[in-house]
Amino acid sequence: MIKNIIKTQYGLEGKGQYETYCTLKNLPTIDILKKRLISMSAFDIIFSEEEWLRVYTWRPNWDEKSSLAVVDNGGGDTMHIVFSKDGCIIKGFDHESELSPYAQEEFEVWKGIYEDVPKVLLNLLDDEAIEQDDVTFCIWQDNNNKQWQKGKVEIPEGCSDGSDYMLSRIFSAEDYVDWSKDYWEPKEELSIEDVEKIFDHQPITEEMIKKLNPDRNIKAAMEELKKINYPVEYSF
Repeated sequence: MIKNIIKTQYGLEGKGQYETYCTLKNLPTIDILKKRLISMSAFDIIFSEEEWLRVYTWRPNWDEKSSLAVVDNGGGDTMHIVFSKDGCIIKGFDHESELSPYAQEEFEVWKGIYEDVPKVLLNLLDDEAIEQDDVTFCIWQDNNNKQWQKGKVEIPEGCSDGSDYMLSRIFSAEDYVDWSKDYWEPKEELSIEDVEKIFDHQPITEEMIKKLNPDRNIKAAMEELKKINYPVEYSF
């Protein structure tokens, strides 16, 4: 019943389009999205000195006009999320998706992914480090439309562009607690209170780092946190 209502109201047809609607509907606002990505990058800095082990990276000064978040699961799946005064664009790549340009007879971006993206946002992906053509889905929001948008992409029956799975990696505080148990295996189990402090961007103290990761070099962690503009309480 609800699928039929959504199809009628939003002009969507087919399972893939219904899943797209649900994915867009569940995305947080740009401000909350940015705040969560910075928070998860801060946790990664605390939990690991090794950058290659980190899933979340935040670059506040990617260039003069934008900030960049990278989500990389280490298995070939990535998201590049660029923020600017003009809005936000999310470029995702699921290496197992049938929509991957590498899965085509000739390497090419799947039709519909980029065609409707406002040029001012699409230009934010024009960087070799972002690998614009390595893409299976693209989602954006600009200042002219305060809702998340996605292009008119025809996804074959039984296929996926990876967006539902990959965007689920942008956790709420509660979900982050569960995920971190398996990924980071902290010596002391994270409490929801610990996570909410950092998700609320409360200043990180030496005591907080010692509790989360007793083996972490405090000074090195604080220096990295300062570089991503996360608030800290520490005398350098």
